[in-house]
Amino acid sequence: MKAKAISKKTVTSKTKVVEKKPASKVKIKGPEKVTLVPKAKAQRIVDILCHTYPEAECELNYDSDFQLLIAVVLSAQSTDVTINKVCAELFKYYPTAKDLAEADIEHIKKLIKASGFFNAKAKNIQACAQAIVSKYNGIVPTQHEQLTELPGVGRKTANVVLGVAHGVSGWSVDTHVQRLSRRLGFTKETDPYKIELDLQKVFPKQDWSKLSITIIWHGRRLCFARKPNCAACPVQELCPSSEV
Repeated sequence: MKAKAISKKTVTSKTKVVEKKPASKVKIKGPEKVTLVPKAKAQRIVDILCHTYPEAECELNYDSDFQLLIAVVLSAQSTDVTINKVCAELFKYYPTAKDLAEADIEHIKKLIKASGFFNAKAKNIQACAQAIVSKYNGIVPTQHEQLTELPGVGRKTANVVLGVAHGVSGWSVDTHVQRLSRRLGFTKETDPYKIELDLQKVFPKQDWSKLSITIIWHGRRLCFARKPNCAACPVQELCPSSEV
């Protein structure tokens, strides 16, 4: 009598035989695919956005160049709504560079806590105020190089201050401008400075500041980081990333 063949799945003892499953393939999501658009098409896109948001302007509240500078520094990793609330309290106590330079650091931290990363931000804005007092007699400098030498002030912050307060045209490459510049096909870069250089090549210099704010408005209102509202977008027919 022939012995019955034992399949691989048959349990021949008290020890359970477990078949190994092939390792699952983990898909790692790379950066968004970018399709560059011609210069003329890029201009049509921003023309439509400017027509859509004619009232676009800086949404931070301030009464002086100094207050604008501090508000922009604090706005990193936060929202303008939050920063306006924070600055209303901060400037109630410390409205000038001299006031903030001489303030108690723990009180500053308490006042700006809602902005996030408040320990580092408190040190930066006080050091910035102290530098303005010691080097510029309490007056915010109006040269880009001088601004970016201040503690906590980078290219974006300097460009915002010069553009909003003094009409000096420049690109303010924040998280919205970074995201939309790629989605709309203006650049393939991911580094803010390289994005700024690409945008400078595509659009006229006199429009840089206005376009920065307009693109930021669009990013806040329709072209969200997650689930952009492409169906309501005024440039969805021109956008290479449209999901409609």
